[in-house]
Amino acid sequence: MTAMDRQEVGDRQLDALLERLDRLCDEVHGLTRRLDTQEQLLRISGELATLNESLQALAYAALGHQPPSVRRRRAG
Repeated sequence: MTAMDRQEVGDRQLDALLERLDRLCDEVHGLTRRLDTQEQLLRISGELATLNESLQALAYAALGHQPPSVRRRRAG
């Protein structure tokens, strides 16, 4: 092999490596976006649960009744 042949093989390997790195970066960006979406959905879910409890309390207050005394388990 001449010096030129070795250089071409090195360039091709480097190009292949850079292409794989680009694909890995794209995959990491996609995973990050999905995690961000999941965190937002968890926050929305918590807010909806709080809103539901508030609406139930308002409904009982509008009817002039006390809500049933139920102890809820805390998630943990």
